[in-house]
Amino acid sequence: MQIEEIKTIVRMMCEYELTEFKIEVDGCNLSISRAGAAAPAVQQSPVAAAPAAPLPAAPAPEAPLEAIESPLVGTFYRAASPEAKPFVEVGDRVTADTVVGIIEAMKVMNEVKAEKSGIIREVLVENGDPVEYGQKLFVIG
Repeated sequence: MQIEEIKTIVRMMCEYELTEFKIEVDGCNLSISRAGAAAPAVQQSPVAAAPAAPLPAAPAPEAPLEAIESPLVGTFYRAASPEAKPFVEVGDRVTADTVVGIIEAMKVMNEVKAEKSGIIREVLVENGDPVEYGQKLFVIG
């Protein structure tokens, strides 16, 4: 198993908050485990005559990514009006009380607040998109 493959697995473990990963490829066993938000510990052991690869340094853990979800079913709007700029853009810092959009449901405009603090990493919906209850609207971290 190549170092870059192991680094990719470690990054994915951090991103998806996995605590354990085991695989056997080309006669090489790879076992990675971590406790909570700590950086993963990598252990690789050869099977039979497979050469042992050097262990990579674990990447520094990043802030966990979370989603801002739709609190109801309706039509999502990123701005207060078609001419207005969006409430938030990628890179904006938000707090729990920051309005990130509006959902129109039954002719009523409902503000959507972040309910979490962080930085907007990704916008998952656009103006006029229909949204479901619990649908991810933004990724923050």
